Amino acid sequence: MTHSIDRRTALALFASLPLVPLGLGSAQEKKPDPYADGKLLPGEPPKPEPGSFTVAVLPDTQHYSEKYPDLFMAQTRWLAENRQARNIAWVLHLGDITNRNTEAEWINADRAMKVLDDASLPYSFCPGNHDYSEGGVCKDRTTRLNDFFPVSRYKGRPTFGGTYDKEPERMENSFHLYAAGGRKFLVLALEFGPRADVVRWANAVAKNHADREAILITHAYTYFDDTRYHWQHYGDKQRWNPHSYGVAKSTMDDVADGEELWNGLVSQHETFLFTLNGHVLGDGLGRVTTATPGGREVPQVLVNFQMRPKGGDGWLRLLEFKADGRTVEAHDYSPTLKQRNEGPQNRITLNLAPVRTT
Repeated sequence: MTHSIDRRTALALFASLPLVPLGLGSAQEKKPDPYADGKLLPGEPPKPEPGSFTVAVLPDTQHYSEKYPDLFMAQTRWLAENRQARNIAWVLHLGDITNRNTEAEWINADRAMKVLDDASLPYSFCPGNHDYSEGGVCKDRTTRLNDFFPVSRYKGRPTFGGTYDKEPERMENSFHLYAAGGRKFLVLALEFGPRADVVRWANAVAKNHADREAILITHAYTYFDDTRYHWQHYGDKQRWNPHSYGVAKSTMDDVADGEELWNGLVSQHETFLFTLNGHVLGDGLGRVTTATPGGREVPQVLVNFQMRPKGGDGWLRLLEFKADGRTVEAHDYSPTLKQRNEGPQNRITLNLAPVRTT
């Protein structure tokens, strides 16, 4: 689904503006309303319909881990407490778990995610650019992620499928096997700007689990203007493309963006339901739907709340998988504000094409 040229142009202009240090603006300037595009209502979203189940999404918790750990904790506690009432099957973290890849931030993230462990609520995660290198600058692929979320933490769990075959003791790339609503799912969780050999491995995993409906999570894929990241076409006109980071320069450009992942992975299988990513600023919301060679339309969805006050105001996304097997309704909710957002970019419906499993 696309939006009007006015919105796309406005967002592009917004993203192109330089960052202004706090305190340098005019005292008379009125700060923009961070929820001008939303429709905030008190209370939780409606409970899932009978036969439905929920997949919860945690985008970009980087500022929570750095400055607002109570918000991160509030999110996971609410999910754990509402697991049964909302039939939450699993949780997906879209990367930028931390902001500067510091030990203190990873400790905060570990404590928040441990709430899900203690509730036996399974989850998958992928690293974002801020989870790499000293200071979170993503000049290489060093990370403290495995110090706090090691493979040993997940081995033996019934939903844990495995990790990238060349790095079996690292969690940057993993796959997970879930079941809910009488359906079987594969979640592929890939690193920021996946390397070519990681994409090779991901294709093998998708092929080996062609009897399951697949979901891809990776940090950078869809852009805020309802296009995919596409370095060859847009270059740096799309900000924050993986190809623009130091990790690309230090690895002879061994990274993949959204267009490359679509062509080299998602479109190669008739089992992907949709993709999810965070990372992108602007309004942090975007969707593009593309047909595979077999004619199946696959939604590719961006959701990121980090630009809201306090690094995101505790917003998370609840994906309700309807009993019809073909519809997913999104509900955005903040357990800290105790509000839901029913704006047109937040209260969306994904229409899923039937997968062709074998």
